[in-house]
Amino acid sequence: MTQTSAHTNHPAFEQVRFIMVRPSHPGNVGAAARAIKTMGFKELCLVAPKHEHITEHAEAIALASGATDVLSQASIVPSLEQALAPVSLSFALTARPRYLGPPPLDIRQSATLGATHLSEGAGKIAVVLGTERTGLSNQELESCQHLCHIPANPEYSSLNVAQALQLAAWELRYALLQQYDLETMPIVPGKVDPGKALATMGQLDAFMTHFEEALIGVDFLDPENPKKLPTRMRQIFSRNRLSVDEVAMLRGMCTAMLKTAKQAK
Repeated sequence: MTQTSAHTNHPAFEQVRFIMVRPSHPGNVGAAARAIKTMGFKELCLVAPKHEHITEHAEAIALASGATDVLSQASIVPSLEQALAPVSLSFALTARPRYLGPPPLDIRQSATLGATHLSEGAGKIAVVLGTERTGLSNQELESCQHLCHIPANPEYSSLNVAQALQLAAWELRYALLQQYDLETMPIVPGKVDPGKALATMGQLDAFMTHFEEALIGVDFLDPENPKKLPTRMRQIFSRNRLSVDEVAMLRGMCTAMLKTAKQAK
C-alpha cells in the first residue's frame, strides 16, 4: 500500500493502552503490535501470556511487520488488575450479549467517549481483549467501565483478536483526529500544484467572456438574442468549481474554436 507523509500524532495517542488477556498465539500478538502502530498508538500490554517469551517468538516478529518496536516494548503483567492500574477508563471488547455487568456501547460510541475522556485530561484509557477461544471472563468484564461491541454480521461475527484490535484502534484514531481537529487525509509530499487551486471569480468571468465569443464564432450563440444560454452556461461552470488549470484548458479550447471558425469563414 502506498504511504504518504502525515502530521505527527497528538500526545493523547500516548494515553491509550491496548490490553490482551492471556494471549496464546504469538502471531496474534505480532499482528496486534502492527495494528497498534499503523493507527499511531504505542502501548501494548499482555496479561499472563501462554508463552513466557511470546514477544520474541519468530511468528510474532514476522507478523509485527515493522512494528517490532511496539512488540519489544510491550509490558507483561500477571493480572488484569495490574494492567488496568494506571487506567481511568476502560472498554472490554466482547461479542456475546451480557445481561449483567458494565453498560454496553458499540465500538464507535466507545471511541468517541474515550476521545472526550482524553481531551478532558481525565487520564489514560484502555481497550481490553480476551483470548481467541473464551474471550474475557465475567470477572474480567466487570473490571472495566464499559462493554464494547463491534457491530459485525450477526450471522458470522467471528473476528480474531488482532482483527478486533485493529478495528478498535482505527475507531479510536478517527475519534481522536476529530476531537483535536487533525487532518484525516494523507498529506502528499512535494510542492503544491498551483494549477489545482480553484479559479477566482475574475478568472471565471474572463473565461465566460471568451467562451461566449467562441460560441458566437461557431454560430451557436446569437448575440442579438442570447436568451438564457449565457446564464445557464455560467451556472454549469460555477457549480463545478473549476480549477486554474481547467479554466486555462477551456480557454485554449475557446481559442481553437475561434481560429477554426475564422478559417472556415
